[in-house]
Amino acid sequence: MSPAASRPTIALSIGDPAGIGPEIVMRLLAEGDLPARVLLLGERRVLERARALHPAAPALETFERPEAFAASGAPAGLDARADRLGRDAMPDGPPAYGRIDVAAGRASHAFVLRGADLAAIGAVDALVTGPIHKEAWGLAGVSSPGHTEALAERAGVPRVLMCLTGGGLRVALATIHVALARVPALITTEGLLRDLRLLDAQMRRRYGLASPRIGVCGLNPHAGEGGRFGTEDAAVVRPAILAARAEGIDATGPWPADACLPRTVAGAFDVALAMFHDQGLPAVKTLAPRTAVNVTLGLPYVRTSVDHGTAFDVAGRGVATATSLRAAIAEAVALARASGAN
Repeated sequence: MSPAASRPTIALSIGDPAGIGPEIVMRLLAEGDLPARVLLLGERRVLERARALHPAAPALETFERPEAFAASGAPAGLDARADRLGRDAMPDGPPAYGRIDVAAGRASHAFVLRGADLAAIGAVDALVTGPIHKEAWGLAGVSSPGHTEALAERAGVPRVLMCLTGGGLRVALATIHVALARVPALITTEGLLRDLRLLDAQMRRRYGLASPRIGVCGLNPHAGEGGRFGTEDAAVVRPAILAARAEGIDATGPWPADACLPRTVAGAFDVALAMFHDQGLPAVKTLAPRTAVNVTLGLPYVRTSVDHGTAFDVAGRGVATATSLRAAIAEAVALARASGAN
């Protein structure tokens, strides 16, 4: 995308049809004032049901090809292929709100893959994803535990990084959707060095940083405290940092996580690398409630997502806010422009 483009096209998958994804999409369209044109990846019956909760949202025209949507000038539209995929997955119509549903899991997975394919061929400038339900994916036979893994597999890339941003903090994760008991065995010197290379390259490409400063969190409390609380930080994490520094990557640590993350917010680092999911994410979500954004680094295209789940407890009531979705679209636009300038 040309950096001068004022209205990029974003593909937006609506998430699980039984959750709040469809209704926050329609709320977003009702509120308007978006920095991008939005091609929706969903099923019309699901979206029409959600539109009843936000009747100020515009009626949606269906487009057979992304190019036709681009030429139309419409601020939003429905992708015909995704609509058909949704109907095939949910022949009985939209599922009940707030319930885990196999057909909904199958449909939401199909919407995501459609978006991945459109982004991969450059038919859209970025992909933004609504919240899916991981258990519904599993019941539908989807092997990927979440968006990040599914998109990496679809793109055929060996490694991606999940990175949350918000409240002045960026945190990438060395491990994501795995049990905590498995984390130490998954943290290796070779894997961390690979992640530091990827993080350095993506901070340069996606965020335009000439020399990214990476703060690396320790795995153990106090980064091991000289071996008193575990040996992994000295034996595994530190060698990866030293190897990265030998390659010219500005990575330091391992720092105690409770020091590394505040220092990142204070400006000492451009991004932190956390060792596991719940080491890094609570800080971002605390600093940026309802406005944090999930960014997948390492894909051949820009992908962002909301920072929340399907919220089955309030789905269908029309009370869910679209603030994180709006932030995800804004971040996608900014990253697409930065990538187009590089």
